Amino acid sequence: MELCPKLKELEPFLVTQAPPTVYYIPNFITEAEEHYLLQQVYNAPKPKWTQLSGRRLQNWGGLPHPKGMLSEKLPDWLEKYALKISSLGAFAGKTANHVLVNEYRPGEGIMPHEDGPLYFPTVTTISLGSHTLLDFYRPFSKEREQEGASQTEESRFLLSLLLEPRSLLVLRDDMYMCHLHGIRGVTEDTVSERVANLPTTSASPGQQLTRATRVSLTIRHVPKTLKSALLLGRKK
Repeated sequence: MELCPKLKELEPFLVTQAPPTVYYIPNFITEAEEHYLLQQVYNAPKPKWTQLSGRRLQNWGGLPHPKGMLSEKLPDWLEKYALKISSLGAFAGKTANHVLVNEYRPGEGIMPHEDGPLYFPTVTTISLGSHTLLDFYRPFSKEREQEGASQTEESRFLLSLLLEPRSLLVLRDDMYMCHLHGIRGVTEDTVSERVANLPTTSASPGQQLTRATRVSLTIRHVPKTLKSALLLGRKK
Protein backbone atom coordinates (compact mmCIF):
# COMPACT_ATOMS: atom_id res chain seq x y z
CA MET A 1 0.00 0.00 0.00
CA GLU A 2 1.40 3.42 -0.96
CA LEU A 3 2.36 5.49 2.04
CA CYS A 4 1.45 9.12 2.60
CA PRO A 5 4.32 11.61 2.32
CA LYS A 6 6.32 11.90 5.52
CA LEU A 7 5.59 14.75 7.90
CA LYS A 8 8.99 16.42 8.28
CA GLU A 9 8.14 18.34 11.44
CA LEU A 10 6.92 15.16 13.12
CA GLU A 11 9.72 12.82 12.04
CA PRO A 12 11.50 13.15 15.43
CA PHE A 13 8.34 11.71 16.99
CA LEU A 14 8.01 8.68 14.70
CA VAL A 15 7.28 5.45 16.59
CA THR A 16 9.74 3.11 14.92
CA GLN A 17 8.52 -0.01 16.76
CA ALA A 18 5.10 0.18 15.03
CA PRO A 19 4.08 -0.42 11.40
CA PRO A 20 3.69 2.69 9.24
CA THR A 21 2.85 5.20 10.48
CA VAL A 22 2.56 6.44 14.06
CA TYR A 23 3.72 9.77 15.46
CA TYR A 24 3.52 10.31 19.22
CA ILE A 25 4.20 13.79 20.61
CA PRO A 26 4.28 14.02 24.42
CA ASN A 27 3.31 17.37 25.97
CA PHE A 28 1.89 18.70 22.72
CA ILE A 29 -0.10 21.14 24.87
CA THR A 30 0.63 22.69 28.27
CA GLU A 31 -1.13 21.97 31.55
CA ALA A 32 -2.83 25.37 31.30
CA GLU A 33 -4.13 24.51 27.81
CA GLU A 34 -5.33 21.14 29.08
CA HIS A 35 -7.22 22.82 31.93
CA TYR A 36 -8.76 25.34 29.51
CA LEU A 37 -9.86 22.67 27.04
CA LEU A 38 -11.44 20.56 29.78
CA GLN A 39 -13.32 23.65 30.98
CA GLN A 40 -14.66 24.23 27.47
CA VAL A 41 -15.71 20.60 27.07
CA TYR A 42 -17.68 20.61 30.33
CA ASN A 43 -19.14 24.05 29.69
CA ALA A 44 -20.79 22.78 26.51
CA PRO A 45 -24.61 22.67 26.60
CA LYS A 46 -26.02 19.39 27.92
CA PRO A 47 -27.81 18.60 24.61
CA LYS A 48 -24.36 18.55 22.95
CA TRP A 49 -23.57 15.29 24.76
CA THR A 50 -24.57 11.91 23.29
CA GLN A 51 -24.48 8.93 25.66
CA LEU A 52 -23.22 5.68 24.16
CA SER A 53 -22.41 2.32 25.67
CA GLY A 54 -19.03 2.74 27.36
CA ARG A 55 -18.55 6.47 26.76
CA ARG A 56 -20.26 9.75 25.93
CA LEU A 57 -19.30 12.18 23.22
CA GLN A 58 -19.73 15.58 21.59
CA ASN A 59 -19.75 16.04 17.81
CA TRP A 60 -18.38 19.32 16.40
CA GLY A 61 -18.14 20.47 12.79
CA GLY A 62 -21.08 18.50 11.42
CA LEU A 63 -22.28 14.93 11.08
CA PRO A 64 -20.18 12.89 8.61
CA HIS A 65 -22.41 11.31 5.94
CA PRO A 66 -21.73 9.35 2.72
CA LYS A 67 -23.40 12.11 0.69
CA GLY A 68 -21.33 14.77 2.42
CA MET A 69 -21.10 16.47 5.79
CA LEU A 70 -23.34 19.47 6.32
CA SER A 71 -20.46 21.46 7.77
CA GLU A 72 -20.65 23.80 10.74
CA LYS A 73 -17.92 26.15 11.91
CA LEU A 74 -15.83 24.78 14.75
CA PRO A 75 -15.89 26.83 17.95
CA ASP A 76 -12.77 28.93 18.48
CA TRP A 77 -11.44 26.71 21.27
CA LEU A 78 -11.35 23.72 18.91
CA GLU A 79 -10.47 25.57 15.72
CA LYS A 80 -7.19 26.73 17.28
CA TYR A 81 -5.98 23.15 17.61
CA ALA A 82 -7.47 22.01 14.30
CA LEU A 83 -5.37 24.71 12.63
CA LYS A 84 -2.27 23.90 14.70
CA ILE A 85 -2.38 20.22 13.77
CA SER A 86 -3.26 20.95 10.14
CA SER A 87 -0.22 23.25 9.90
CA LEU A 88 1.97 20.20 10.52
CA GLY A 89 0.77 18.77 7.21
CA ALA A 90 -1.28 16.01 8.81
CA PHE A 91 -4.06 16.34 6.24
CA ALA A 92 -1.95 16.94 3.12
CA GLY A 93 -2.47 20.69 3.06
CA LYS A 94 -6.14 20.53 3.98
CA THR A 95 -7.56 21.86 7.25
CA ALA A 96 -9.25 19.71 9.88
CA ASN A 97 -12.99 20.41 9.94
CA HIS A 98 -14.36 17.83 12.38
CA VAL A 99 -13.74 17.09 16.06
CA LEU A 100 -15.17 14.26 18.12
CA VAL A 101 -14.89 14.77 21.87
CA ASN A 102 -15.01 11.47 23.78
CA GLU A 103 -15.22 11.12 27.54
CA TYR A 104 -14.05 7.81 29.04
CA ARG A 105 -14.54 7.24 32.74
CA PRO A 106 -12.47 4.58 34.54
CA GLY A 107 -13.65 1.17 33.37
CA GLU A 108 -15.04 2.49 30.07
CA GLY A 109 -13.64 1.75 26.62
CA ILE A 110 -14.49 1.10 22.99
CA MET A 111 -14.50 -2.13 21.00
CA PRO A 112 -11.85 -2.64 18.30
CA HIS A 113 -12.98 -0.78 15.18
CA GLU A 114 -11.82 1.17 12.15
CA ASP A 115 -12.81 4.76 11.41
CA GLY A 116 -14.27 4.14 7.95
CA PRO A 117 -14.02 5.87 4.57
CA LEU A 118 -15.71 9.20 5.32
CA TYR A 119 -12.52 10.74 6.70
CA PHE A 120 -9.16 11.69 5.18
CA PRO A 121 -6.94 8.68 6.04
CA THR A 122 -5.26 10.31 9.03
CA VAL A 123 -6.57 10.59 12.57
CA THR A 124 -5.10 12.89 15.23
CA THR A 125 -5.94 12.71 18.93
CA ILE A 126 -5.17 14.98 21.88
CA SER A 127 -5.60 13.30 25.28
CA LEU A 128 -6.79 15.26 28.32
CA GLY A 129 -7.10 14.37 32.00
CA SER A 130 -5.79 10.81 32.05
CA HIS A 131 -3.73 8.26 30.17
CA THR A 132 -5.10 5.29 28.28
CA LEU A 133 -3.75 2.30 26.41
CA LEU A 134 -4.86 2.24 22.78
CA ASP A 135 -4.71 -1.35 21.52
CA PHE A 136 -4.30 -2.40 17.88
CA TYR A 137 -5.45 -5.63 16.25
CA ARG A 138 -5.09 -7.35 12.91
CA PRO A 139 -8.44 -7.59 11.12
CA PHE A 140 -10.45 -10.80 11.12
CA SER A 141 -9.22 -13.03 8.27
CA LYS A 142 -11.48 -15.54 6.51
CA GLU A 143 -8.39 -17.24 5.08
CA ARG A 144 -6.91 -17.80 8.53
CA GLU A 145 -10.28 -19.06 9.74
CA GLN A 146 -10.40 -21.58 6.91
CA GLU A 147 -6.88 -22.69 7.84
CA GLY A 148 -8.07 -23.31 11.38
CA ALA A 149 -5.93 -20.52 12.84
CA SER A 150 -7.08 -18.77 16.01
CA GLN A 151 -9.12 -15.63 15.39
CA THR A 152 -9.59 -14.49 18.96
CA GLU A 153 -9.04 -10.88 19.91
CA GLU A 154 -5.89 -11.86 21.79
CA SER A 155 -4.45 -13.80 18.84
CA ARG A 156 -5.03 -10.80 16.58
CA PHE A 157 -3.47 -8.33 19.04
CA LEU A 158 -0.62 -6.36 17.46
CA LEU A 159 0.60 -3.71 19.91
CA SER A 160 -0.46 -0.95 22.29
CA LEU A 161 0.28 2.75 22.45
CA LEU A 162 0.36 4.59 25.77
CA LEU A 163 -1.42 7.91 25.35
CA GLU A 164 -0.51 10.25 28.18
CA PRO A 165 -2.33 13.46 29.12
CA ARG A 166 -1.48 16.43 26.85
CA SER A 167 -0.04 14.17 24.15
CA LEU A 168 -0.84 14.18 20.44
CA LEU A 169 -1.18 10.95 18.47
CA VAL A 170 -1.12 10.89 14.66
CA LEU A 171 -2.08 7.67 12.84
CA ARG A 172 -1.72 7.21 9.08
CA ASP A 173 -1.06 4.58 6.41
CA ASP A 174 -1.36 0.92 7.49
CA MET A 175 -1.92 1.75 11.15
CA TYR A 176 -4.99 3.73 10.15
CA MET A 177 -6.28 1.74 7.17
CA CYS A 178 -5.32 -1.88 7.87
CA HIS A 179 -5.63 -2.37 11.64
CA LEU A 180 -8.42 -2.07 14.19
CA HIS A 181 -7.98 0.01 17.33
CA GLY A 182 -9.80 -0.05 20.64
CA ILE A 183 -9.62 0.66 24.37
CA ARG A 184 -10.26 -2.03 26.95
CA GLY A 185 -12.84 -1.22 29.60
CA VAL A 186 -10.59 -1.45 32.66
CA THR A 187 -9.70 0.80 35.59
CA GLU A 188 -5.99 0.02 35.61
CA ASP A 189 -3.39 -0.66 32.92
CA THR A 190 -0.19 -2.67 33.18
CA VAL A 191 2.62 -1.28 31.05
CA SER A 192 4.29 -4.05 29.08
CA GLU A 193 7.01 -4.37 26.44
CA ARG A 194 4.20 -4.50 23.87
CA VAL A 195 3.70 -0.75 24.28
CA ALA A 196 5.39 0.38 21.07
CA ASN A 197 6.00 3.99 22.13
CA LEU A 198 7.24 3.17 25.64
CA PRO A 199 10.69 4.82 25.21
CA THR A 200 9.07 8.22 24.62
CA THR A 201 6.71 8.06 27.61
CA SER A 202 7.30 8.59 31.33
CA ALA A 203 6.24 5.00 32.13
CA SER A 204 8.35 1.90 32.67
CA PRO A 205 7.69 -1.82 32.04
CA GLY A 206 5.60 -3.48 34.73
CA GLN A 207 4.22 -0.20 36.04
CA GLN A 208 0.55 -0.13 37.05
CA LEU A 209 -1.30 2.97 35.89
CA THR A 210 -4.69 3.82 37.40
CA ARG A 211 -7.10 5.49 35.02
CA ALA A 212 -8.96 8.70 35.78
CA THR A 213 -11.55 10.29 33.53
CA ARG A 214 -10.02 10.88 30.10
CA VAL A 215 -11.30 13.26 27.44
CA SER A 216 -9.99 12.81 23.92
CA LEU A 217 -10.18 15.33 21.08
CA THR A 218 -10.22 13.36 17.83
CA ILE A 219 -9.42 15.90 15.14
CA ARG A 220 -9.96 14.89 11.50
CA HIS A 221 -10.67 16.16 8.00
CA VAL A 222 -13.91 15.20 6.25
CA PRO A 223 -13.23 15.70 2.50
CA LYS A 224 -16.82 15.62 1.32
CA THR A 225 -18.86 18.52 2.65
CA LEU A 226 -22.06 20.34 1.76
CA LYS A 227 -22.88 23.99 2.33
CA SER A 228 -26.66 23.64 2.16
CA ALA A 229 -29.48 21.28 3.03
CA LEU A 230 -28.89 19.24 -0.14
CA LEU A 231 -27.84 16.45 2.21
CA LEU A 232 -31.49 16.14 3.12
CA GLY A 233 -32.62 16.20 -0.49
CA ARG A 234 -33.98 19.74 -0.22
CA LYS A 235 -33.17 22.98 -1.96
CA LYS A 236 -32.75 26.20 -0.09
